[in-house]
Amino acid sequence: QVQLVESGGGLVQAGGSLRLSCTASGSIFRYGTMSWYRQAPGKQREVVASITSGGNTNYEDSVKGRFTISRGSAKNTVYLQMNSLKPEDTAVYYCNADLTSDGSLFSRNYWGQGTQVTVSS
Repeated sequence: QVQLVESGGGLVQAGGSLRLSCTASGSIFRYGTMSWYRQAPGKQREVVASITSGGNTNYEDSVKGRFTISRGSAKNTVYLQMNSLKPEDTAVYYCNADLTSDGSLFSRNYWGQGTQVTVSS
């Protein structure tokens, strides 16, 4: 059974940093695009950053220059380094990945359970 497990959230003061991690487990044949989303109270879930299997990255405008997405050498882990955090970054952050399981012809989209990031002013 494929699962995504996030870690690294917490409470930080404005201007501080946090590093989120997401690890995929299970019988995975191929790793596709992996992304971080966030959802603040009363708002829709939005994509924050994405990284393709080839290493190409994309960022939401408000986090450009502050957040960095990267993949671990083992390919099953994605990180989100968040610097210069602002109160408006407060949200539940979710890991998302397109993964192909062993024995499957097609990829499926998976979500992690989410990790809370709170930035105090």
